[in-house]
Amino acid sequence: MSASTGPTKTHDFKAHIVWDGNLGDGTSSYKGYGRNYRVQVGGKPDLPASADPVFRGDSDRYNPEDLFVASISACHLLTYLALCPRAKISVVAYEDDASGTLLLSPDGGGKFESVTLRPKVTIAAGGDAKRAMELHDTAHDLCFIAASVSVPVHHEPQIKVAEAVSIPAVE
Repeated sequence: MSASTGPTKTHDFKAHIVWDGNLGDGTSSYKGYGRNYRVQVGGKPDLPASADPVFRGDSDRYNPEDLFVASISACHLLTYLALCPRAKISVVAYEDDASGTLLLSPDGGGKFESVTLRPKVTIAAGGDAKRAMELHDTAHDLCFIAASVSVPVHHEPQIKVAEAVSIPAVE
């Protein structure tokens, strides 16, 4: 029997997908239909999406693979930012060059082989860079999205401490 830390709460999320790719004959041929669709989430702007160009999609639209990698990166970011104030770390800048490797199988399927996050974090002058680095492990462990996927998610963070700004003395 495991110890409980309190009641479990659930939160439901919904998305509505609308396919815009019927070019006249539906899916009567593989080349005869478009891959464009819209992601609709109540009260938010539509997100124009398509398949990746490799799969006959529109390169100007988001594709599921882009959104998969972005979701993992964004979840890590938001989890990390939530942890930092509790640890007395003041983040002043954050960006991530996340990437994922998709491995295609001969049957037309496939799966992501790995996702790598490369957050570049700047913390305020005087901040604890070692602790800021350690919080990436905690953020990874607590990230809802990373915990929900079977693909390995690696992170290669870099921490920079901002230089202290000196204020000239007034004479």
